Amino acid sequence: MPVPSVLIIGCGDVGGRLARQLLALNWQVHGMRRQVARLPQGVLPVAGDLALEQCPAGWPQGPIDYVVYCVAASQHDEAGYQAAYVDGLTRVVAWLKDNRQAPQRLVFVSSSSVYAQSGGEWIDEYSPTEPTGYSGRLMLQAEQVARVSGWPATIVRLTGIYGPGRERLLEQVRQGYRVAHEPALFGNRIHSDDAAGLLAFLLQQDVQGEPVASCYLGVDDKPAPLAEVVEWLRARLGVQGWAEEASVRRNGNKRCSNARARALGWVPQYPSYREGYEAILSTLP
Repeated sequence: MPVPSVLIIGCGDVGGRLARQLLALNWQVHGMRRQVARLPQGVLPVAGDLALEQCPAGWPQGPIDYVVYCVAASQHDEAGYQAAYVDGLTRVVAWLKDNRQAPQRLVFVSSSSVYAQSGGEWIDEYSPTEPTGYSGRLMLQAEQVARVSGWPATIVRLTGIYGPGRERLLEQVRQGYRVAHEPALFGNRIHSDDAAGLLAFLLQQDVQGEPVASCYLGVDDKPAPLAEVVEWLRARLGVQGWAEEASVRRNGNKRCSNARARALGWVPQYPSYREGYEAILSTLP
């Protein structure tokens, strides 16, 4: 069987973890990012900037079996999201077609921000997507770019990515972060290794001829109230004090289900925040 090839657009944190997992499975991995010196060893570098119209000079030649669009917006406002997700993906699709490349599947990494539900209800891939903010609205537009590309497309909506280097909540807890207990504010999360693992699993399924759906939610097994997560982290970190603010609220209150991905056979390495944060804390001084 020929070695499958993949082009990861946005080969940063999650994309780099995906690259390492696929390299271990003997894939040929091309990785595109602005600073290719930071690519994992073994990745074939593609130095490129999605803000530029012209195709990168180092664009891979010949067939590309899979493309994973795994970009993180460098500018967190409406213009930044438009550029990173809608315009960037549109350019990549055009570059592929200009080079007469037709991937077997295009995987677009999206976000649960496409869901506006906020009453603590359960969400799955069939739930209505009626975002009220620009991030969800532009993600939906980018998802549509993938769907009309002319190739089989799979959307993976990741939720609350955390892991090494993504430790903002830990810092907030150390500073006495307060969260309202009532009403419960459910949050959803996935460890960065599991986010990459889900992407790798879907690619492997496709290579093996197994059916892959058009959309998956990337989330761990156990959505939990933020207050519960904060209390657990306070105990693990030995935090005694509280911030001066009486309560710190956050947007979002829904529970995302990974039932579809699990039904395919995917199993998260970190089924809940406890296992994921325990792994992070075990590496800290």
